[in-house]
Amino acid sequence: MNPPNPHHERRWRILFVLGIAQLMVVLDATIVNVALPSAQHALHFSNADRQWIVTAYALSFGSLLLLGGRISDLFGRKWTFIGGLIGFAAASAAGGAARSFEMFVAARAVQGAFGALLAPAALSLLTTTFTDPAERTKAFGVYGAIAGSGASIGLLLGGILTTTLDWRFTMFVNVGFALLGVVGALALIHNQRPATRPRLDLPGVLTVSAGLFALVFGFNHAETTSWGNPETIGFLAAAVALLGAFGAIESRVAGPLLPPRVITDRHRGASFAAIGIVGATVFGVFLFLTYFLQQDLGYSPLLSGVAFLPMTAMVVLTAAIATIRLQGRFGPRPLVTGGMILSAAGMLLLTRLSMHSSYSATVLPSLVLLGIGLGLIMSTAVNNATRGVDPGDAGVASATVTAAQQVGGSVGTALLSTLAASAATAAVHAGLGVAGPTPALIAAATVHGYTVAFGWAAGILAFGAILAAVLYPSGANASATETVGAEPALAH
Repeated sequence: MNPPNPHHERRWRILFVLGIAQLMVVLDATIVNVALPSAQHALHFSNADRQWIVTAYALSFGSLLLLGGRISDLFGRKWTFIGGLIGFAAASAAGGAARSFEMFVAARAVQGAFGALLAPAALSLLTTTFTDPAERTKAFGVYGAIAGSGASIGLLLGGILTTTLDWRFTMFVNVGFALLGVVGALALIHNQRPATRPRLDLPGVLTVSAGLFALVFGFNHAETTSWGNPETIGFLAAAVALLGAFGAIESRVAGPLLPPRVITDRHRGASFAAIGIVGATVFGVFLFLTYFLQQDLGYSPLLSGVAFLPMTAMVVLTAAIATIRLQGRFGPRPLVTGGMILSAAGMLLLTRLSMHSSYSATVLPSLVLLGIGLGLIMSTAVNNATRGVDPGDAGVASATVTAAQQVGGSVGTALLSTLAASAATAAVHAGLGVAGPTPALIAAATVHGYTVAFGWAAGILAFGAILAAVLYPSGANASATETVGAEPALAH
């Protein structure tokens, strides 16, 4: 007989605490984007160095996520969660106080490392706190809405802080978020850890961490150099070899870092794929649209953030409807497939952008479609990615969700940025005349590059729709395999 859930009476308050932590981690992927021009002016770093402010966070976060998830399973989710919050806050404070480019990059890397502890612990706490199917669906709807809208909230908050205070407050604000999370966790959460601790899969840790690092670095290096650059090829080849070795190791060791059972379930495998595809397309789109709004439409950082609010509102509204009304009736396959199709349609609308486009005619309709699509996908996929997982695997399953989103976002942003830059360069060469590359030609070519990237993003989402339709089982009652097993022992 399973012991009673110690979080039952306080589960909705715990959801609030976990939601704060999730919002902090997700919005931190974009909140700095708006502040980068101001930070660059203050710290005197070049355009070529600017990418490292984003890449340092993504590299450490993405490469350490599976290790962070397993640590929460081994040593207890409460203290892993609190440790992640404190470390994230300290790194954020150091980044806000940075007096040099090197200090800022180092702070971002440490942020990512503690985020890799924090994010899986938060999601696994949610998984083990909400065990009733109906309540679980609602809780994951809220969590999925945060995951889907956090990036656009980051752009808005970054614009507000940069405009009204200073770019450094895009870092300092995390201290406030973390303080709320720590106080809430100490008051509400019991520590949960297994009665016996299996040995840590060190070969798995080393191969997957190095493999994910090489993958993210390789794609980012291609963005700044080329796909044929020897260093790019070397890192991508190393990523393939290391991740292949990781897969071989996990199928043979007694206590794998990522047990194959976590990803071979059809619901979970399909959900991980859906989350990765969304990450690969949406983060890049936020970047391109932010540049378009500020450079071509003349929006301020604050107004650029406000421009994304309709999408955020649609994500929240659609996620609530999907979790409360639709998932129990139709199952995940039509929701995720339909969300991919709607998101692809929103991307296709963005391919119509030109120098003379207006926000209301082109950008707003696409953001509404994207918001509806993301609300359907994220609330459903995050729920199904962790449903039925053994309690001892909750941390690593949760880490895989976040890894899919973050690594997908890093790889997708680098890929789409490379495609956009190549298309813009080709457009400049095609339009060169006697007068040379005029500012108007460069601006038009840049927008053309964005539209090419949007077209590729639409194609990736269309592929995601096909994948969801094939991988998810059909039927309203289809769900991930529910594992019946002992709950972990409680420790305070």
